[in-house]
Amino acid sequence: MTEFRPGRFQILPTIVKNLIIINAIMVFAQFVLSKFGIDLSDYLGLHYWKSEHFQPWQFLTHMFMHGGIAHIFFNMFALWMFGSVLENIWGPKRFLIFYLICGLGAAVLHMAVVAYGFREVEQAFAAYQTNPGIDQMRAFIEEHVTRPTGNTLINQVFDTYNYWASHPQSDMSQESIDAINRYIHGYTYPATGQYFSGIFDEATVGASGAVFGILFAFGYLFPNTLLYIYFLVPIKAKYVVGGLAIIELVAGIRDSAGDNIAHFAHLGGMLVGFILLKIWNKRNRNHFY
Repeated sequence: MTEFRPGRFQILPTIVKNLIIINAIMVFAQFVLSKFGIDLSDYLGLHYWKSEHFQPWQFLTHMFMHGGIAHIFFNMFALWMFGSVLENIWGPKRFLIFYLICGLGAAVLHMAVVAYGFREVEQAFAAYQTNPGIDQMRAFIEEHVTRPTGNTLINQVFDTYNYWASHPQSDMSQESIDAINRYIHGYTYPATGQYFSGIFDEATVGASGAVFGILFAFGYLFPNTLLYIYFLVPIKAKYVVGGLAIIELVAGIRDSAGDNIAHFAHLGGMLVGFILLKIWNKRNRNHFY
């Protein structure tokens, strides 16, 4: 394995620099447009294919959107730290291809995982509609509903259940079906025309899938390079990458309530990065770099 010597390389190569600039511009645009009531992630974030917000271009555009300053800072810092090395080794064209393919692959895996999870929700809702009841509603909520602060449609689900539980003589079957349907599919209030997003409308944003592909490639090519965790503890790159993969897998399987991180998108970026590196290495063993 070729030894990594950072002194040989440009500090901020062309593609990395432009990716950082584009991402920064998009975050600024998100901030400005939000002041006018426009959520840019509705148009450019990646949505579940059954959402009314879904568009095919979102597989690409979601990579240039972020959920806040901390989100973009850590992604762009990792892109600069590890991506600069790879771009100097591969050149701008190959690096950009690798980055985009990892991001697209991460999006595809994430979409598959989301579709699987939503399929379970749809099946549970279909079963509930055939046999609505207070006990069945409680079971549906415990299994499929989380309660982040300020979500109107989720609050309606809980309000309907709480009223039914305190008034067991009432028949809230249709009201409960309506509340759950709105929670899943979203709802437009006729009086105001205001639309409240359902869980199908949740957008995934961020360059994390592509960046995790970059992290994997760095660990794959330079496994023994020391990375300093919290700037103090030296750990070899291969152990950092392996540890991150395990953490993401465990977190993704656990799928804790309130966890809005697309863990399987991160793993998808790593997986696609691994496959792409293997293909490139097989095609050009003598001149991989």
